[in-house]
Amino acid sequence: MSTRGTIMHGLRRRLAATSALAMGAALMVAIPTPASAAARVDNPYVGATAYVNPDWSAKANAEPGGAAIADTPAFVWMDRIAAIEGSASAMSLREHLDTALDQGADLFQVVIYDLPGRDCAALASNGELGPTELDRYKNEYIDPISEILADPAYASLRIVTIIEPDSLPNIVTNAGGTAGSTDACATMKANGNYEKGVGYALHTLGAIPNVYNYIDAAHHGWLGWDSNMGPAATEFKKAATSEGATVNDVAGFIVNTANYSALKEPNFKITDSVNGTTVRQSKWVDWNYYTDELTFAQALRTLLVSQGFNSNIGMLIDTARNGWGGSARPTSAGPLTSVDAYVNGGRVDRRIHAGNWCNQSGAGIGERPTAAPEAGIDAYVWAKPPGESDGNSAPVENDEGKGFDRMCDPTYEGNGRNGNSMTGALANSPLAGHWFSAQFQELVKNAYPPIDGSGNPGGGDTQAPTAPTGVTATAKTSGSVSLSWTASTDNTGVTGYDVFRNGVKVGSTTTTSYTDSGLSASTAYTYTVKAKDAAGNVSAASSALSATTSAGGGTGTGTLKVQYKNTDSSATDNQIRMGLQLVNTGSTAVDLSTVKLRYWFTPEAGASTFGTSCDWAVIGCGTLTHSVKTAGSAAGASHYLEVGFGSGTLAAGASTGEMQLRLNKSDWSNFNEADDYSRSTVTSYADASKVGLYITGALAWGTAP
Repeated sequence: MSTRGTIMHGLRRRLAATSALAMGAALMVAIPTPASAAARVDNPYVGATAYVNPDWSAKANAEPGGAAIADTPAFVWMDRIAAIEGSASAMSLREHLDTALDQGADLFQVVIYDLPGRDCAALASNGELGPTELDRYKNEYIDPISEILADPAYASLRIVTIIEPDSLPNIVTNAGGTAGSTDACATMKANGNYEKGVGYALHTLGAIPNVYNYIDAAHHGWLGWDSNMGPAATEFKKAATSEGATVNDVAGFIVNTANYSALKEPNFKITDSVNGTTVRQSKWVDWNYYTDELTFAQALRTLLVSQGFNSNIGMLIDTARNGWGGSARPTSAGPLTSVDAYVNGGRVDRRIHAGNWCNQSGAGIGERPTAAPEAGIDAYVWAKPPGESDGNSAPVENDEGKGFDRMCDPTYEGNGRNGNSMTGALANSPLAGHWFSAQFQELVKNAYPPIDGSGNPGGGDTQAPTAPTGVTATAKTSGSVSLSWTASTDNTGVTGYDVFRNGVKVGSTTTTSYTDSGLSASTAYTYTVKAKDAAGNVSAASSALSATTSAGGGTGTGTLKVQYKNTDSSATDNQIRMGLQLVNTGSTAVDLSTVKLRYWFTPEAGASTFGTSCDWAVIGCGTLTHSVKTAGSAAGASHYLEVGFGSGTLAAGASTGEMQLRLNKSDWSNFNEADDYSRSTVTSYADASKVGLYITGALAWGTAP
């Protein structure tokens, strides 16, 4: 992809001070002084004040509308050896760090980006080092950076690094056997210098106590298929255990670095169908299992933990240029005439193809940097500063090692990596990393959430949505209540809903339905719903709904049944393993997207968060969803593993075949399964009356605890 080159946690600086920093940086001489060491934390973004890059800030402030975002903290890009020492027009790494201290920041962000044979699949971001120059990478690039970051003067800073965008994903997808493969990527796969370089960077920088390394993990439109995602996790683990590195040198991963993939696709779900054709079969989704970066990042995190990375790793998502706002942003799904019309009419990502990556026309600034916005996500960040070009649209002579990539040419008709589609690139773009004024202005214009010249992230919008109406309970079990309501309206568009149980917020959704689980049997609960828009305006509460859960111990009598076998002889190890299969004993086919299975257990002591995995399934692990939810206080059944099906039907008389599943506590402490409600000692498949099967939320097989 392209040369890239930002997190705001309450840091607001006067524009005059920003300009003064930018003009005075070359004159600044900082004498290192001892600093209080930054205590190691689980998430470096929580409670942090991040560095504002004056080089980028001054450029943004000079653009129309740029003052509204000019104080947004900017990642610093070390994209060549000379960047470490800086130049007349760019601050050195040490000057950036000194300026961070001067600002009173305690978080500094830097991109490590100069591997041998860098970016073997995109000429626009080729680097200065040849494929075999690993020693130069170590001695002339990583070691000097490490020496500076380890200076005691910077010990008070939490230093976040992004390790080598696009390198390891290229080895997975572009090193042979695919339409997008290149000879350069095949060379880098053969010599192993991407893995060795990443491993050396992780090991060397990870030895500094206040450094937090995040490995680049591409985006959902690159790795979202099972055939790519699994091998990518293996490749990441290989690199993270090379050249002395261990998984302890990895704080997490980042997705969407310098890319445009939407954070959320609010108008359709991967499980939707149109006239019997699933969204996955649409040309845009192309059988991918994910439609946006949030779901991809969360699923990838779970997979990486199952592959041996630490259970507390966090994900970053680059939201600098994936807002896709403006007048072209749809507010609902497309027409039901075909699945392509449904998806194309509703998708907020307006690119021609998800493989397009260079200076995309119509893109907008996305979510502002935010700490811990979602489960498993350490932060939304601006890894690629808005306004820095992805690559030149025509050949440009340069001494930076950057070539001309036709994916940056708006007249190019594409290649195998973008389905031979037009590139959607803006015209007249400069070299990668150079300032592109026209792009910056387009990003500001199309920002979502919107921005205006006063810095109001809502664009001046103060009108709240209407209150939701028609809140009803569509299904109830002994441990859950499913709700639906009529959509609210808003002058700029509703972005989501918050659900309240007995006056306390219990969840949010971008749709008009929500299932509240972990409830007690035979208990009355009161629900209200509020709508919200992109400016943060919140509606009045809906009318209250009272809903009472079903009595415990209900028994389903439907035509579907669950069969189970125990695949784990030990009842006291650190995982629960099982085989499940679903059998249709009826005379008609069943829509699997409406079906959920529940295996009840109790975790005893230890962590209260869990990892889940599918090891093998006849119907493919990619068709399954799985997560652990709380279920109340019934003996042996305080939690349950819920297994769902993304799509498909189960014919009359048919079986899904075996599904091998397992779960673990995030601290990998032991279970005691002997008293678990759903556990049995049978080692061949048998009907399992204590594994629940639910259809649209109603118990259809088994006996609930």
